[in-house]
Amino acid sequence: MLRRHYRVAPEKVWRAWTDPQALKLWFGPGEIVSVPRVDIDLRVGGRFRVTMLADDGETHDVSGTYLEVVPNRKLVFSWAWRSTPERESRVTVQIEPDGDGCELMLLHEQFFDEAARDGHNHGWSGALVKLEQWLSSAIA
Repeated sequence: MLRRHYRVAPEKVWRAWTDPQALKLWFGPGEIVSVPRVDIDLRVGGRFRVTMLADDGETHDVSGTYLEVVPNRKLVFSWAWRSTPERESRVTVQIEPDGDGCELMLLHEQFFDEAARDGHNHGWSGALVKLEQWLSSAIA
């Protein structure tokens, strides 16, 4: 599980995860240079799709279904890459008010193998650094 403290209201972190225009500005690890496509149908049973462009020119396309949606507090969704749709995993994002801001807890589980787990840990760690930068910017 990854944990991060952000000095912003939980609503801002929620927006970062659920507003397509906001998500485009931070999603993906450092090697992602742009997020040209974000589709979000934010409801239980609704789907999302994110297309990321890496600095090596490779496109990464991921999608899933929202399994639980608790506004400003919790998102649970399935996660599958377009290149390996049969390897579906599960992501839980929890946001808890905490003192001068909020605590974000991200749990990604049910991986196909250890290599997938390790790759996603790298990806999420980098993405959460970019999220922190975006949250501290004037546009957040």
